[in-house]
Amino acid sequence: MPKKIIGRIDKADFPTLDLFDIDIKIDTGAFTSSMHCHKVIEEDNVLKCLFFDKEHPNYNRKIIVFKNYSTAKVKSSNGMVQNRYMVNTTMILFNKKYKINLTLSTRDEMKYPILIGRKFLSKKFLVDINLKNLSYDKKLLSK
Repeated sequence: MPKKIIGRIDKADFPTLDLFDIDIKIDTGAFTSSMHCHKVIEEDNVLKCLFFDKEHPNYNRKIIVFKNYSTAKVKSSNGMVQNRYMVNTTMILFNKKYKINLTLSTRDEMKYPILIGRKFLSKKFLVDINLKNLSYDKKLLSK
């Protein structure tokens, strides 16, 4: 199966999270994919996550509840190892639904609320850093 070309930034839908046209950054330096989550609370064997960021209005301020989640050790770009929650969800790129594992982190200071790492990109996409919004533009054309 041929790999799809993706640019360095794009917008994606996360229908099971009720999040649409969310800014993503393709990060070939990161192994795992990560999603900004304003607040995470673990109680009664569920994970309650608040997706809110004033810089990203498409984060809809809803509390999403995950019954299935795990934890993962993630080494950040500064070399620090963090223990993060990881959830499995779906993401739509190029009008196709993909399963994706996302670690949850506070990314208040970051421009893009979601980073897509090599684990997801592998065997599916080639990255052209000179391009952007290829999936989103295709979505707009198909409307």
